[in-house]
Amino acid sequence: MAETRTPLVDPLGGILVIDKDGGRTSHDVVARCRKILRTKKIGHAGTLDPMATGVLVLGVERATKMLGLLTLTTKAYTATIRLGRSTVTDDAEGEPVATTDAAHLTDAEIASGITALTGDIQQVPATVSAIKINGERAYARARSGEDVQLAARPVTVSRFDLLERRDIPTDATTFVDLDVEVECTSGTYIRALARDLGAALGVGGHLTALRRTRVGPFTLAHARTLDQLAENPTLNLDLDAAATLSFPHREISPQEADSLRDGRWLSPIGLTPIHAARTPDGKVIALLEEKGKRSSPIFVVRPRGLID
Repeated sequence: MAETRTPLVDPLGGILVIDKDGGRTSHDVVARCRKILRTKKIGHAGTLDPMATGVLVLGVERATKMLGLLTLTTKAYTATIRLGRSTVTDDAEGEPVATTDAAHLTDAEIASGITALTGDIQQVPATVSAIKINGERAYARARSGEDVQLAARPVTVSRFDLLERRDIPTDATTFVDLDVEVECTSGTYIRALARDLGAALGVGGHLTALRRTRVGPFTLAHARTLDQLAENPTLNLDLDAAATLSFPHREISPQEADSLRDGRWLSPIGLTPIHAARTPDGKVIALLEEKGKRSSPIFVVRPRGLID
């Protein structure tokens, strides 16, 4: 008789925060987690490039329905930018386009270039991004040889700090490696910052290392590697803990909980934006949004008859 593959988490599910290692795609991580937790109901809240490491947020079981509502608009990274070489992908995995000696660059010139890329800026995404052009990913078009032209879009780089400069002499030229920390809005491409910094300094630039340290409220302190998950196949945060961490909340009475479980609305209390309705014992019943005279459920976490 075939072995029954019972999921290792309850139907309510929750959030996994994975510390992704390099060389894996986000889809690789999802596939591994599905195998470890014995469930197909796992999705990710935004991808991370194969070269990159660090925080990848996954929803499991019913929590997958919450992923699109999470406020993951701010992200933080540590990265290494190499000045003196541009590549077709703006990172170390792409073929070199041009190489220029960067030894002459002064610290003041580099600081000025970084300042110009801090704040509200217009950024052209990398051509190997996942942005869709007429239904097809930009990276697929670029890899097929098409000359991909993407429009600039507004992003905010709230922090772009230089931690260390290292001059790297080679037989042919000298590169300048910059270790940096970046905090930015979702949709900002760190490889594009490397490209644009190198272009502004006249020597070209690309990304050689990238580690995401935070997505919204989820940090490396919450994260585990895939090997650690395999050793202890449990959630980082159950759905109640994840919702409490991610959203403001209002405490509700048993009668209000019953109304929400049936999909009915509550009276608003002036709490915005999306927020959690939570019982005194910490159980999240629904996520609510106030509009006019109603505080309406946009996701009922514990609907009557499905999860009691």
